[in-house]
Amino acid sequence: MDEALKNRFLEEKQYVLEGLQAKESWRLFKIMAEFVEGFEVLPKVYPGVTIFGSARTAESEPDYEKAVTLGKLLVKAGFSVITGGGPGIMEAANKGASEAGGYSVGLNIKLPMEQEPNPFANLKLEFRYFFIRKVMLAKYSVAFVFFPGGFGTMDEMFEILTLVQTKKIRPVPIVLVDKAYWKPLYNWFSKVLVPHNKITTSDLELFKILDDPEEIVNYIKEKLWI
Repeated sequence: MDEALKNRFLEEKQYVLEGLQAKESWRLFKIMAEFVEGFEVLPKVYPGVTIFGSARTAESEPDYEKAVTLGKLLVKAGFSVITGGGPGIMEAANKGASEAGGYSVGLNIKLPMEQEPNPFANLKLEFRYFFIRKVMLAKYSVAFVFFPGGFGTMDEMFEILTLVQTKKIRPVPIVLVDKAYWKPLYNWFSKVLVPHNKITTSDLELFKILDDPEEIVNYIKEKLWI
């Protein structure tokens, strides 16, 4: 490498490191503040059921109404409803929970596009950091429900499955809603991952694929011995 270019990179590296050190120190306080707020506010909503799903689900779609119904039924069964606080499935679940008179929790994430807090959460927190929001979505929940969704929903689903599989959290009811949507993924698990020894057949029992909101609530109650 040319000596002048090498010296330039070294100077830039030092400049970047000095700037990052200052920023990282302040970022630590922001992280702590978000954790503290969540730990102070959310214990009162236990036991919760966290509902995930696409922010792009329209109010006219069947999944939206199904999520509204599920939110109502969960509140009537004694649970709080926790979502990511945004539109689509999150809005629908919060709407159902709010209309049923229960805790309707929205844990919103600050994004440059797409994610605006929905108006139906009666307990709202906003997060800058995804990893803190993930902790709060899981910590006070006793069950997890996944409606059809994209990368965000998949990310949350695989993280919860991994935590249960590795026994980092206790076994909890995990429900995937809409057999037509999730069946191809289940088939891939069973026909590709299991034969290649990437997961075991018992791992396929970590979750249940269901369609009906009442059936979902009954399954959660049964698994929790309520």
